[in-house]
Amino acid sequence: MLAGYYSYLWADVINADAWEAFLEGKGAYDKAVAKRLYDTVFSVGNTIDQEKAYENFRGRAPKSDALMRARNFPIKSKK
Repeated sequence: MLAGYYSYLWADVINADAWEAFLEGKGAYDKAVAKRLYDTVFSVGNTIDQEKAYENFRGRAPKSDALMRARNFPIKSKK
């Protein structure tokens, strides 16, 4: 049961991190970011490892900081 909770939590991390890709762009309707998401994640389906597909989209692995910001936890910037 606990493993199921963590998988949902990890899905929230990925969701928040992907949303930040749009915020880093022109916002929710950024066509370039949406196309990159479609081309690298949605259209490939399970033809490649999903972790690799997400990294192709973001250029890196998802970061849990995005979820913390989405839930209004203070995050210190790394300089």
